[in-house]
Amino acid sequence: MDPLGDTLRRLREAFHAGRTRPAEFRAAQLQGLGRFLQENKQLLHDALAQDLHKSAFESEVSEVAISQGEVTLALRNLRAWMKDERVPKNLATQLDSAFIRKEPFGLVLIIAPWNYPLNLTLVPLVGALAAGNCVVLKPSEISKNVEKILAEVLPQYVDQSSPNLGRIINQKQFQRLRALLGCGRVAIGGQSDESDRYIAPTVLVDVQEMEPVMQEEIFGPILPIVNVQSLDEAIEFINRREKPLALYAFSNSSQVVKRVLTQTSSGGFCGNDGFMHMTLASLPFGGVGASGMGRYHGKFSFDTFSHHRACLLRSPGMEKLNALRYPPQSPRRLRMLLVAMEAQGCSCTLL
Repeated sequence: MDPLGDTLRRLREAFHAGRTRPAEFRAAQLQGLGRFLQENKQLLHDALAQDLHKSAFESEVSEVAISQGEVTLALRNLRAWMKDERVPKNLATQLDSAFIRKEPFGLVLIIAPWNYPLNLTLVPLVGALAAGNCVVLKPSEISKNVEKILAEVLPQYVDQSSPNLGRIINQKQFQRLRALLGCGRVAIGGQSDESDRYIAPTVLVDVQEMEPVMQEEIFGPILPIVNVQSLDEAIEFINRREKPLALYAFSNSSQVVKRVLTQTSSGGFCGNDGFMHMTLASLPFGGVGASGMGRYHGKFSFDTFSHHRACLLRSPGMEKLNALRYPPQSPRRLRMLLVAMEAQGCSCTLL
């Protein structure tokens, strides 16, 4: 497989899926670029000294500070730059709307020279990211030390479909998950790399209840979305299916979260978060019905794997009391025996 060709394909797919268009995504990339400059300043100074014998003073003024300034400026003005720009109209178009919309090109290539290897790489990169493009960056191969940092360190700070995301366990599971991407319509993500068993975090919309992605445990970075008209319909949808291992309810209304908790059943439940209930050893983790049997974490694990043997050891010499159980039977003996068998202690429930 051609690594460059595959990279270009994934970048184009990411752009066409709309990942780079939201202001939030663009800002996150610029913020990552700013962190790259701040956290690796000494590394960059050293590389510039090795490549061009630049002093720390010159490197800071002509390379790092200018690049950081571009990031700061873009972050401060990003939303204003993205807004439609209204333009003057003539008499014939007074009732019309005339404006300039700033749209990203898509996939752009930045080729940097060696004389200012950081500045002339990152300053155009800031503009390309702010404009919502996917970028292929080609640092100068002559300034080798700066090139090495840009190639090996910079990708840790900006989105690249990420090396920190998990990979699919084997080819069989990869093929199963990639087949699920055909359900509904991909709204976000959808990129995949078979050679790396990588599938980008993906959101599917327009999914039908009977499609394969809704019929099995996914065990992959795919989130299908089913639209409902009301909370009642959402709860009914949950309850007509097998009980889930975990159920997460997100809402600004605590009443909505509590209602979902009250009117559904699942192995575990989390309001306005996912997974975090698993971090508490004081909460049992396990399924119910089809989602599993038993529970574990902390003492719950011990209890699950212990046979709870019922034992009673009575003192000798109590046979006179036992006589109540033996014939001849009478209503009085029955009443006394029933009183003796009543549970002792408080049975109050704490509310």
